[in-house]
Amino acid sequence: MASVASETGDDKVTINEQRAKRRREMARSANDVRSRLGTPENWYTSFDLERQHLFADTRINAAYAVPLLALIVAAISVLWINPLFIGAWFTATLCTHFMMVITSHSYEKAPSDQKARIYWRRRFAFGDFVYGCSWASFFLLPQTSESGDGFVIFHFATLLIVVAMNTMQSATLPKCLLASTLPMTLIVTVSFLQQVNPIHYTLAAMAIGAQGFFLILGNQLLKNANTMLEYRADKDHLIAELETANAMSDEARRRAEAANLAKSRFLATMSHELRTPLNAILGFSEIMKDEVLGKMHNKNYQSYAEDIHGSGQHLLNLINEILDLSRIEAGRHELHEEPIFLDDIVEECGTMMKVRAKAKTISLHHTHEPDLPRVWADERALRQVVLNLLSNAVKFTPVNGEVWIKVGPTSDGGQYVSIKDTGPGIPEDEIPTVLEAFGQGSHAIKTAEPGTGLGLSIVQALINMHDGKFSLKSRPGEGTEVIVTLPRARIMNYSPDVIWVDPNDKDSGVPSGKARSA
Repeated sequence: MASVASETGDDKVTINEQRAKRRREMARSANDVRSRLGTPENWYTSFDLERQHLFADTRINAAYAVPLLALIVAAISVLWINPLFIGAWFTATLCTHFMMVITSHSYEKAPSDQKARIYWRRRFAFGDFVYGCSWASFFLLPQTSESGDGFVIFHFATLLIVVAMNTMQSATLPKCLLASTLPMTLIVTVSFLQQVNPIHYTLAAMAIGAQGFFLILGNQLLKNANTMLEYRADKDHLIAELETANAMSDEARRRAEAANLAKSRFLATMSHELRTPLNAILGFSEIMKDEVLGKMHNKNYQSYAEDIHGSGQHLLNLINEILDLSRIEAGRHELHEEPIFLDDIVEECGTMMKVRAKAKTISLHHTHEPDLPRVWADERALRQVVLNLLSNAVKFTPVNGEVWIKVGPTSDGGQYVSIKDTGPGIPEDEIPTVLEAFGQGSHAIKTAEPGTGLGLSIVQALINMHDGKFSLKSRPGEGTEVIVTLPRARIMNYSPDVIWVDPNDKDSGVPSGKARSA
C-alpha cells in the first residue's frame, strides 16, 4: 500500500513538472514574439500566416466592390474612349480580379501545413501584378480627339482611387502592394511626362508623390496589423495560461476535497478508536494513582501511574481540540446562542484558573465595568475562548508574575475581554506562526511547555463565528495582551432606547420576555 501511494505521489510530481515546463515554454514563446515585434527590421517577417489570411480575407470581402468601381470607371470613360476598348479592358480587369478572389478562396480552404509554403505568397504577388497591369492598361487606351483637360483630371483621379483601394487590400503583404500599384503609377507618370503642358508635369510629380504617400500609409497599416496580431497572440497565450491554471486549480481542488474527506474519516475513526481505550487508561491510571484498591508499596509505580494519567489527559485534550477545530473549519460547529453576561463567564473562568495560578504564585487581577448589558452569544464557546486565553497567560507567566483580566464596553457599543500577562512576550516575526494551527513560539519550544498549539486557532475561529475581532499585542520582555471583541449587534440593548430584561427577573416590574425603555 505504501509503495502504491509513493508511486501516486511520484506521478503527481511528474505531472506538475510537465505542466511547469509547458508554462515556461509558453512564456518563452511569448517573449520571443514580443522581442520580434519590437525590432523594426522584423516587421515584415512576423505573423506571415496571419497577414496572408488578412490579405485573402480582404480580397474575398471586396469581391463585389471592385467590379462596381471598375464599372463606374468604364461608364464614365465612354465619354472619351471607344466603347469596344472599354469593354475589352473591363472584361480583362474582371478576370484578373476574380482570379485573385479564387486564389484567396483556395488559400482559405487549404490545409494549415500548405498555407505555410512560400508559393502562396508568390501566387498573391503575381496575381496582384497582373491585376495592377490590368488597371495600368486602362491608362494606355487610345482616347478620342475631343478629349481635353477633363480626361487628364479623370485619369489622375482614377489613379488615386485605384492606388488607395489597392493599398487597403494589399497592405498586409508589402510585395503585393508594390506589384499592384507601381505599374499604374509608372504608366501614368510616363504618359504625363510625354506631354508638353505644365499641368501634365505637375500631375506626374503628384502621381509620384501620391505613390510614396500610399507606400508610407501601407507601411503604417502593416504595423497596425502586426500590433493587432501581437495583442491577439498575447491574448491567446493568456487564455492558454488561464486554462492551464484552471486545470491545475481543479486538480488541486479535487485533491483537497479528497484530502478533506480522508481527514474527516480519520477524525471520525480517531474519535471512536482513540477515546475508547483512552478512557480506560485514564480510569485505571486514576484508580492506581489514588490507590483506591489499596496502597502501592512501590512509590515508583505510583509515580508511573501519575505520569500515565497526566499523559492520557494531555492526549485527550489534544484529540478534543483537534476535533473542535476540524468541526469549526468544516462548518459543522453550531452556536447555541442565548443572552449571557460576559463578565460572569470571565469571572467563572478566573475562579477555575486560580488553582493553577496559585501553584506558580501568580496574581490574577479581574476588573470589569459596572452594569454591562447581556450579550447574545454561545456560553460554552465564550467560556472556551476565555479559558484558552487564561491558560496561555498562566502557562507562560513566570513565578510571582501577574495577569490582568478586564471586561468593558468598546467605543462602538460592543464589549471586549482583555487578558494581559507579564510573561516573556513574543517576537514580532513569530506572531503569525503562533496564530497558526499547531504553531508555537521559540520560548514555548525552548521551555518545552506542554501544549498543542491549537488554542489560539480555536479562539480565533470561535470569535469569527460570533462576528467578533481578535487582537494580539506582544513585545519581548514586556508581556502579551490578547483582546477579543464582540460587535455591537450582539449587545442585547444595542438600541439606545431599549434594554433587554431577564424573563426570570421578578423585580423588574415588566412581564417576562419583554423589554423596558431606557
